[in-house]
Amino acid sequence: MQTALTKKIPSGVWVLGFVSMLMDISSEMIHSLLPLFMVTTLGASALVVGLVEGLAESTALIVKVFSGVLSDYWGKRKGLAVFGYALGALTKPLFAIAPTAGIVLTARLIDRVGKGIRGAPRDALVADITPPQLRGAAFGLRQSLDTVGAFLGPLLAAGLMLLWANDFRAVFWVAVIPGLLAVALLVVGVHEPEQHAEIKRVNPIKRENLKLLNAGYWWVVAIGAVFTLARFSEAFLVLRAQQAGIALAAVPLVMVAMNMVYAGSAYPFGKLSDRVSHKLLLCLGLAVLLAADLVLASNNHWIAVVIGVALWGVHMGMTQGLLAAMVADAAPAHLRGTAFGFFNLVSGIAMLVASVLAGILWDRFGAAFTFYAGAGFCILTLIAIVVRKNDLRGAANQ
Repeated sequence: MQTALTKKIPSGVWVLGFVSMLMDISSEMIHSLLPLFMVTTLGASALVVGLVEGLAESTALIVKVFSGVLSDYWGKRKGLAVFGYALGALTKPLFAIAPTAGIVLTARLIDRVGKGIRGAPRDALVADITPPQLRGAAFGLRQSLDTVGAFLGPLLAAGLMLLWANDFRAVFWVAVIPGLLAVALLVVGVHEPEQHAEIKRVNPIKRENLKLLNAGYWWVVAIGAVFTLARFSEAFLVLRAQQAGIALAAVPLVMVAMNMVYAGSAYPFGKLSDRVSHKLLLCLGLAVLLAADLVLASNNHWIAVVIGVALWGVHMGMTQGLLAAMVADAAPAHLRGTAFGFFNLVSGIAMLVASVLAGILWDRFGAAFTFYAGAGFCILTLIAIVVRKNDLRGAANQ
């Protein structure tokens, strides 16, 4: 049953959430199995997995800067979002036919380019159509629906792996269907605010415009980057689950658990972020991630892995919608696409560094060392937030 608050959230946010959900079902059916597919079928090492995942995810984040700038220049968001979702959907068959890790990397890069193209315009569109006092709730709602897809995808993957005797490629073919449905829903279900068509075209990255992204905004960017260093690719959660002796077909269920927790917590914490100190909520989120890293580092029993992965999901629910709302609050309306783009550019570079470093540590020193390193970055980030005197709310006005 909808609450009074969710009834106030514009319908476009709900549609964007369901679009994200369908695309995440498609993507996570593949991504939840991809590390295992690379290691068991293609013979890749943990370093190769880390490199593929780091390059892929960082590519998505880096491309967002260009799509964000274009969406501000054109005063249009939806067209870029449609193109990005379509590109992602059309790359899914490549995973099913990939004979080598190189082809997997190519497919992942193209898929993530699509994600990068759609990400900043979609987030800016959410901010455009939502009243300021509801932005935390709106971003949390979209993230919750997105994350429903992120646990339904692995759940479907696990069921089909059991049904089809661990046939990775057959599962990858099925993943094409929800991706195409996501594109169709976006095309017919989302209407762009009319005011964008009336905005005079200006260059968002001219010096005078970039000056409008002030120190408060860049502080949010820096915090987002260090968060990313502390939270490397989730592919390593899948590999940790394999070490716990979980059956190959059941390993995706670990990601189901994480994303169920993530989906269940993103909206409540997004709603909470509209009322409480952003600084406090970020610190609590980091404390939860620190606990997750320590649990995953200290024990590879399946119970410990499930607990650690669940804590990871709580951290994601506490922080991801919050960071998006903070970027939206810190940037002028006509530069929101650019602001999300630069935020994700810096986070993308951090994701590449974090995932490659995690793969090196995993291969050379073992899984525990990788998660202890993540815990160390959590502590550094906590210190950076605590020493800042101001709360992070309303950074654009600081």
